[in-house]
Amino acid sequence: MPRRPTPGATRRELDVARALYAQRRWAEAYEALRRAARDEGLEGEDLERLVWAAALCGDDDGFLGALEELHRACAAARDWRRAAHAAFWLGFRLQGLGRAARAAGWLARARRHVDAAGGDCAEQGYLLLPEIHAQLGADDAAAAGATAHEAAAIGERCRDPDLVAVARGLEARAELRQGRREAGLALLDEAMLAATAGELSPFATGLVYCNAIATCQQVFALGRAREWTAALAGWCEQQPQLVNFTGNCVVHRAEILQLAGDWPAAHCQLGRAIDGAGKDDADVLGDAYYVRAELHRLRGELAEAEVAFRLASRHGHDPQPGLALLRLAQGRRDEAVRAIERVAMTATSPWQRPHVLPALVEIMIAAGRVDRARAACDELDELAGRMGIEVVAALAAQARGALCLADGDPRAAIVPLRRAFGWWHAAGAPHLAARTRALLGRAFRALGDLDGAALELDAAREVFARLGAAPDLAALDAEAGRAGPADPHGLSRREREVLRLVARGKSNKEIARDLFVSERTIDRHVSNILARLRVPSRAAATAFAYEHGLV
Repeated sequence: MPRRPTPGATRRELDVARALYAQRRWAEAYEALRRAARDEGLEGEDLERLVWAAALCGDDDGFLGALEELHRACAAARDWRRAAHAAFWLGFRLQGLGRAARAAGWLARARRHVDAAGGDCAEQGYLLLPEIHAQLGADDAAAAGATAHEAAAIGERCRDPDLVAVARGLEARAELRQGRREAGLALLDEAMLAATAGELSPFATGLVYCNAIATCQQVFALGRAREWTAALAGWCEQQPQLVNFTGNCVVHRAEILQLAGDWPAAHCQLGRAIDGAGKDDADVLGDAYYVRAELHRLRGELAEAEVAFRLASRHGHDPQPGLALLRLAQGRRDEAVRAIERVAMTATSPWQRPHVLPALVEIMIAAGRVDRARAACDELDELAGRMGIEVVAALAAQARGALCLADGDPRAAIVPLRRAFGWWHAAGAPHLAARTRALLGRAFRALGDLDGAALELDAAREVFARLGAAPDLAALDAEAGRAGPADPHGLSRREREVLRLVARGKSNKEIARDLFVSERTIDRHVSNILARLRVPSRAAATAFAYEHGLV
């Protein structure tokens, strides 16, 4: 494209802007380029720098305005390929913002420019990307995979690494949705290799990262989700002025922290994502509010969870199955049943079902509909066998154990629950591991193994207390109350055991070591003992124990 001079914008000013851009100081580069554009206008590569600096700063209006200016300049110069490229990105971003009519117009114009350019060009492949997203949205994974493969091939021929990596990432998602896990993960890893090696433009790098992490979470590839989330966080931290993609990164990080049991940190990250999101960042806001709602629900903050689920829905995120589980926690079982049945009818794809079926099993068991829970459990078992994914196998085993308990067969529950606990423990998912241990404790208690039950329930209680999982703690307390006191003084078997060790003069730290639990657990037991015996101190509890033959 011919360049015209820019006399009002000094050479030094443009050199500074270009240097800032090369250093990935996006906000400063953007402002410097905008100043130059106001003075005399920009051309060529400087105008393209303005486009991408605006995008990376998260200024959608600036991004779209600069793209329109770039498109006009390229069309005026009859540079149809670059005009098509600008028109494509206008249409693609407008589509993401929900402005369908304008998006369709710009994409049609991009196709017309491609026809005018003639020959093979990368823009032909870029124009396939909206089609791939539409096919994935319609759950036509086979068509999406074929289209993405075609787009990647065009990128290879035209030597456009951005197109190749983005298309391969989408092809990976399509392959994984069709159950071809090995092929899908290989494609995903190849796309991510280009991103992590710095072979792509910054904007394409962000697209590839976010697609890879979202895909991994959809198909329960938790190890890769953790790895790529850490890599994305590092990439974002190297560019402190980056705004675009950081919201997605923070939400993904919050999901990993939630699974790992660091709920306060997850809540903090979600606040960052919500506060930093723009009014058009519906995907970031929807995801962030849903994860926040789940955290509130797990902590028993039901009113806050209700608000967050509604906000997630307002920003386009389906609030299910979390909202159905919230209704169950609120005691609104009929509503929970109706909601989860509706979700189960509409979430028909194999990659969606493992996200829904565990909630369906839990709600149906609570509602006394064991036959419906059994059907869902059988389907989850079948999916686990077909998909070969450890997380799905763990979810299936945990659901099977809960079903066996509801069926009155605690012996049959033990093997699947042991298997589920082993996986959750190894995966570093303490809440899921503790819920499984609570189920094991109930199974042991039903079989008369009171010592085994106490060990499992105490371990689960300790984790629930540390996490702040109030509903799980309340359920354990309610069950303990239904089981009745272990003696006339209201002490449980474990509390009598702790009292005997207190009476021997042992400290809480020593008792914790002897019983293989945390000191915090023993602190709680001692507090309960003093309250139930209505005595003010350890010495008084010791005297009470000797007086009433408890030691």
